[in-house]
Amino acid sequence: MVAKVFIDGEAGTTGLQIRERLAGRRDLEILSIAADKRKDEDERKRLLNAADIAILCLPDDAARESVRLIENGTTRVIDASTAHRTEEGWVYGFAEMEAGQTEAIAAARHVTNPGCWPQGLIAALRPLVAARLLPQDYPLTYHGISGYSGGGRQMIEDYERAGTAASHYMPYALTLAHKHLPEMTLYGRLGRAPLFLPVVGDFAQGMSTAIPLHLDMVASMPSGKELHAALADHFAAIPGGFVRVAPYEPELGRTATLDPEAHNGTNTLTLHVFANDGAGQAVICAVYDNLGKGASGAAVQNLNIMLGVDPRESLLA
Repeated sequence: MVAKVFIDGEAGTTGLQIRERLAGRRDLEILSIAADKRKDEDERKRLLNAADIAILCLPDDAARESVRLIENGTTRVIDASTAHRTEEGWVYGFAEMEAGQTEAIAAARHVTNPGCWPQGLIAALRPLVAARLLPQDYPLTYHGISGYSGGGRQMIEDYERAGTAASHYMPYALTLAHKHLPEMTLYGRLGRAPLFLPVVGDFAQGMSTAIPLHLDMVASMPSGKELHAALADHFAAIPGGFVRVAPYEPELGRTATLDPEAHNGTNTLTLHVFANDGAGQAVICAVYDNLGKGASGAAVQNLNIMLGVDPRESLLA
């Protein structure tokens, strides 16, 4: 059976990359809206209700409007915006988050795609909280750098227009009130929001994140090896997943594998654990494509799961 898929917002960065990944699929019929009717509510409503699955690549308010336009009881939704990420009744579309999440996505009518920044934090911390290696109220700091494509069309245009004058390192969200904080806190199983300092770099896509840990603040004071084992065991138990854990190399002083562009074009997210047990310190890093696993790749992975096909269809690992 051929499934009808409508990408609402297909002309945006995420929508274009989803469309590119789905090109050539014989099990899908991509419903497309004419360029001159992208703001025509009646035409969008028709296509949303004609689709088996609608993928929303829109600003938050527009995504909420699209959901309201669906009047049938059959169209399923993958929302790539922030609009529904912590809303009741929506399944969080991070298949590797825990055992059973893939099945929850497969059965859901409404799936909310994870944010790019939250995935690195959730992948690194949720298994450790579940294993009781870290307490829920641990005071976390989360830092990283992402390509400018994560800022959407306006930031892409600004960076490309600036050329060599573009900022190579631009911290933002300095009010410490980033819109991803509720999502990170909820799905990271945290008792308090992390202190989050994101940075935009002068490269188009890709990201590398880091969570420093003072393990001597934890009563059990886990070792780096224990942190690594908990993460490796968690993701090894998730079939068909794209999250992998790099080998534990405590003597490694530096590595090119933390290059934020290392996984561009793929749906892979790699976790790295570095530790100094004598100092009671560790750092957990994640590397992935902010437009891949962080956005369009995750949406295609969720689409595959909802359709009951191989989660790796149309995706590079």
